[in-house]
Amino acid sequence: MAQLSDDCFAFGGELMPTSKALALLAETTRPVATADEVPITDAHGRILAKNILSERDVPPHDNAAVDGWAVYFDDLNKESDTSLPWHDRIPAGRPLGHAVPRGQAVRVFTGAPMPQGEGGAPGPETVLMQEDCREQDGVVIIPPGIKKGANRRNAGEDIKKGEIILAAGRRLQPQDVGLAASVGLASLSIYRRLKVAVFSSGDEVFDPGQDIPAGGIYDSNRFMIIALLEGLGCEVHDLGILPDQLDAVRDALDAAAKTHDALITSGGVSTGEEDHIKAAVEALGHLHFWRLAIRPGRPIALGQIDYVPFVGLPGNPIAALVTFLRFARPLLLRLSGAADTEPRSIPVHANFTYKKKKGRREWLRARLYTLDDGSVAAEKYKSSGAGILSSAVFADGLIELPENITRVEEGMLVDFLPFNEMMR
Repeated sequence: MAQLSDDCFAFGGELMPTSKALALLAETTRPVATADEVPITDAHGRILAKNILSERDVPPHDNAAVDGWAVYFDDLNKESDTSLPWHDRIPAGRPLGHAVPRGQAVRVFTGAPMPQGEGGAPGPETVLMQEDCREQDGVVIIPPGIKKGANRRNAGEDIKKGEIILAAGRRLQPQDVGLAASVGLASLSIYRRLKVAVFSSGDEVFDPGQDIPAGGIYDSNRFMIIALLEGLGCEVHDLGILPDQLDAVRDALDAAAKTHDALITSGGVSTGEEDHIKAAVEALGHLHFWRLAIRPGRPIALGQIDYVPFVGLPGNPIAALVTFLRFARPLLLRLSGAADTEPRSIPVHANFTYKKKKGRREWLRARLYTLDDGSVAAEKYKSSGAGILSSAVFADGLIELPENITRVEEGMLVDFLPFNEMMR
């Protein structure tokens, strides 16, 4: 297993812009997961460890794109119907086995190999759709107007032998799996799933379903983080809720670091007397607070126990969600071997006005709707509080406002990050 460099998250500066934080994560992290050969049926959603070079052309031979008749274009009358005899038929997967002379048509079906010409010459190169022609007593009647080479698929039209069809670091989607299968691969070299431990801490925190005393709260962040990690394809281990006891927290973190690739929590890393996670991580390794120029989100804690990364997310649920999606997510994807870690944004029209502090990047919860002219607009949630988790259920994603923007006017184009882009 590859490892992170010692103390790789160290940063001693003041408020850090988001772009610098993401660049620093990219520079200081590398894959820690090893690769396994995995059946192609188990490859969906996994990260490819090696480039895939095709060992064959796809399609492997010239073939008919439709059901109909294959003809020599030069046999056709350009001004009126052409009548050609036909004797042979070629189903898909069954080459004809002999040459076709000029002046004849051949009945072909979709995917059927195109026939050869006599003496090694090119064979029929044009295919007429069956519904455009008439057939009677072994003669096909062809109307004028077809283009030379119509309805014919050439060998290698999709993929050429020796071509890289899928690059290492790609998270495989269903169409990627289909493409790999199309060149005959039954298994792929895939990074194993990243093992991530998730835990909460605090005597005031309780699991759903329990009776809670006055002053207690249900733990929502841990379950949200687990779901986010599963969406990234991680192997997630729930360590539950750790008590407010330094020895217990330290022992749990030490044990988890020996069997996991990353550790994640939310809250519990401030300087309070009962915030033992900070002291436990520092006793076992290193802990750094990145003071980011962002809203929502307090400083995100990044550290290491031995060479295992630790991520301490903010305690407020929206701050935890945003910092996970924009900072923990790319870190975990890079540890997993992914090459593309940044979500794609789409421009949408704002249907609101909003004042913002310069020099700080902000994320607003918003949902989309379609305007009468077909364009897409974003409706901002009524409150910007970092503790209002229901706002994330209202939203389809996040509006990302860069540092240089100080005001959003109604109708202005803004960048929108869809949840369905970031939660996978």
